[in-house]
Amino acid sequence: MDRPGPASVRALFWAFSWLALQGFGGVLAVVQRELVDKKQWLTLEEFVEDWAVAQIMPGANVVNLSLIVGDRYFGWRGALAALAGMLALPLVVVLVLTVSLSGVADLPLVQGALRGMGAVSAGLIAGTGLKMVLALRTNAMGKAVCAALAILTFIAIGLLRIPLLWVLLGLGAPAMAWAYYCLLAQHKGART
Repeated sequence: MDRPGPASVRALFWAFSWLALQGFGGVLAVVQRELVDKKQWLTLEEFVEDWAVAQIMPGANVVNLSLIVGDRYFGWRGALAALAGMLALPLVVVLVLTVSLSGVADLPLVQGALRGMGAVSAGLIAGTGLKMVLALRTNAMGKAVCAALAILTFIAIGLLRIPLLWVLLGLGAPAMAWAYYCLLAQHKGART
């Protein structure tokens, strides 16, 4: 049985518009829930892989992900529709909020509300990160290597403040080579 997918380019546009409108402060949690759990357009493993690619590409992660998913289903038309969905309505909302709140942005009440939204956003991202760990069970590199890479990445970026480019080159390139080797070995083992 085939996995469900968007029925049309228009459905893809509206799905990503809805995702973008839910994503105040970060859409990772919302995108994972919508695309994997609710719509089932991606498996958890596909989502983790696509998210990883979206993160290393220049630009906003979720915008990159929308291009990847749109292209997967409808080629360049799908990529453009998903991108338009991700950007059009949020742009209108941001413009309206900017004009509406420009005179009150410095009030302590507004500042407190923004700090509270930041804390909620951090919680959503942490929760989704923990949920995505489940996809590592089937990762060709193995759980131990994935855990070691996660810990080393946290230390490099979170504690040592090494720029992302150097972390990608220093950890990402060897990890990619190791994953390639593991997948090759897995493929050879499956053929024999």
